[in-house]
Amino acid sequence: MVSNTERRDTTRERIVKVAADLLREQGPAAVTTRRVAQEAGLQPPALYRFFQGKDDLVDAAADHVFAEHVARKQTVASSGDPVEDLRAGWRSQIDFGLSNPHVFMLLLDPARARLTPTEAEGVRILAERVHRIAAAGLLRVSEERAVHLIRAAGIGTVHTLLSLPPEQRDPQLAEAAFDAVAHAVLVGESVVTTRDPAAVVAAFRTLLPRLGTLSQAEAALLDEWLRR
Repeated sequence: MVSNTERRDTTRERIVKVAADLLREQGPAAVTTRRVAQEAGLQPPALYRFFQGKDDLVDAAADHVFAEHVARKQTVASSGDPVEDLRAGWRSQIDFGLSNPHVFMLLLDPARARLTPTEAEGVRILAERVHRIAAAGLLRVSEERAVHLIRAAGIGTVHTLLSLPPEQRDPQLAEAAFDAVAHAVLVGESVVTTRDPAAVVAAFRTLLPRLGTLSQAEAALLDEWLRR
């Protein structure tokens, strides 16, 4: 027998999926409580048992679309090359933004600015890829700075491309943007052979949690010195 909780969860999922499809295909204006309720086989007042209003429903729809993207990223196996994995993640993120402009713009809307659990998971995946690069001795800045730079560049690239008519978009812009970011945060082959101090520091910071001979306070102090 299906419980009330399971029935409620199933109904909510159906509502969100309908809203997500409308958002993805037609934009926020199409996500009205009346239309969503109709396509979900419900009466409009029923939606207010799950969502406070249209804004709440649109937020849930946007998170649903982005969650599908993040779930796909989690299933991608590593190639063994941390830099190529980062590039693959970059391409995936750019493709998502260009394929889902309504969702992308909603996620960036200052009026809705907040890091949802789904968005936080996306940042965590990026941070893991950056961490593997740092552990390989290929990062010239801190992991935190690298994550912020990559996110900022990715958002700016998608925003710029979306602001142009499709026929005027430079198909190589995203790759050029990645190369520029990579130059800013990664060490080159010539630098690696000379053991760039910044790369050594970034790599060593990734090893701190494994140094069991240091107390928590000692590790924190050493990490502070390395950041300086």
